[in-house]
Amino acid sequence: MKKTNKLIIGIIIVIFIGLLVIIGGTFLSGPDLTSGEKNILVLASDKDEQPGGGVDMAFMVHLENGNLVNYTPIYPGGMTHPTVPALGDLNGPMYLHDSLWNGSEQGMQYAEEIVEVNTGMHSDAVVIIYDDGLDAVIDSVRPITVDGAETELGATDIIRQNDNYSGYAGRDSGITGNMSRGDSVMVLAKALSEAAKDPDKKDTMIKTALNEYSKGNIVMTPEGSFARLMSVKGFENIL
Repeated sequence: MKKTNKLIIGIIIVIFIGLLVIIGGTFLSGPDLTSGEKNILVLASDKDEQPGGGVDMAFMVHLENGNLVNYTPIYPGGMTHPTVPALGDLNGPMYLHDSLWNGSEQGMQYAEEIVEVNTGMHSDAVVIIYDDGLDAVIDSVRPITVDGAETELGATDIIRQNDNYSGYAGRDSGITGNMSRGDSVMVLAKALSEAAKDPDKKDTMIKTALNEYSKGNIVMTPEGSFARLMSVKGFENIL
């Protein structure tokens, strides 16, 4: 697997470490992510888009015996829940984009179910990364260089700048991005990965991710699975 195919982990690297610092070896219950084939569903969410945040992009990260094998980008458009209707004041079926409407705890279960019925991929654990949390990590190590140029944009705007919105109804003719949503997320992941090569910035990112986890801007379930993964495999061995 090419190194560039591992860069999505740049988004969740500091989260794993921050979580391990928080819970240590106390809560080691939950599925063992270090043994056999396992999947982690990563949900990238715009926290202010609706009550529980809108899922704008997702990835299924595939592990074998705790080692990253590959990831699959998941585009929320068109993915619906087989039985649960839309929540709140929405009508029709529940879309993956709207699965977090009533909050993260129930929403992560809905998201798992939607992804599995639409793709056949079962997830053993789920991570939500809200844009507020990711922006805080980015802000902590600015100036950040994206595609060779420094930028003051936040995570959502960096992605939107590159996204060509292919397949989206009502696509604005003024959109100039030339990447898929998945690739545009990877551009940001690569920038964070490069920043993390600086030991001081890496330390700052870890502390910031820890703080954002405590604020609820980074959410994981089941918590014990991630602690076990990191305590057994170690951070560097995941990459």
